[in-house]
Amino acid sequence: MRAVLIDDEISNLENLRNLLTKHCPQVSIIATAQNVSDAVDAIDKHLPELVFLDIQMGEQTGFDVLKLLPKRNFEVIFVTAYDQYGIQAVKFAALDYLLKPVDIEELMNAVNKAEHKLASQIQSSQLDFLLQQLKKPETNVSKIALQMQSEIRYVTLSEIIRCEADNTYTHFYLSGNEKILVSKPLKEYADLLRPNGFLRTHQSHLVNPKYVKSWLKEDGGILLLMSGEKIPISKPNKDTVKQALQQI
Repeated sequence: MRAVLIDDEISNLENLRNLLTKHCPQVSIIATAQNVSDAVDAIDKHLPELVFLDIQMGEQTGFDVLKLLPKRNFEVIFVTAYDQYGIQAVKFAALDYLLKPVDIEELMNAVNKAEHKLASQIQSSQLDFLLQQLKKPETNVSKIALQMQSEIRYVTLSEIIRCEADNTYTHFYLSGNEKILVSKPLKEYADLLRPNGFLRTHQSHLVNPKYVKSWLKEDGGILLLMSGEKIPISKPNKDTVKQALQQI
């Protein structure tokens, strides 16, 4: 994969170059850039398949690079120093990101996923979706991108009835009796959807409170959903869930 590396600090560029050279031989680095203008020029000139994009670059951001490109026919792996501006939108768009200092295993996984998407010619509008999300307040997100094996699904949050853990996978149960399997752990979605009111009732369950019918007192507490399903409530989560439901 032909790649362009973008970061405003030369030491970060060199570190990423060294890691890719040593651990990701399928990546060929064709250019680097340290600011938004040079990044846009490098991408326009070299037409990479993969771009490693630093989020914060001085007074500008990696998102500014994307906004200035009329075509975005490449995969992006974001790189960030901390959980900063825009990272929630990146997560909602199901795009890969790496935290500095870059972990080797996470880097290899992100590169392998990008390679798979390119080889499978999976076309998605994730970057367009991301830029749309950035225009909204983080508390006003209405959709989430769910990466399935052969497609990216854009799901309205109000469609999600509940989520259930399956080892490192998550089952999404949607209105209309649809079920989607996503290859990410429940914890990631619990953290992501908590600001939107979703309730972690149990280590294996996340529930949209709008679909809760009642609280059953059996077995120390169970949520009865409008679908008739019963969702367990673990003892550590009992008070938090009860308080959240009382505020709805």
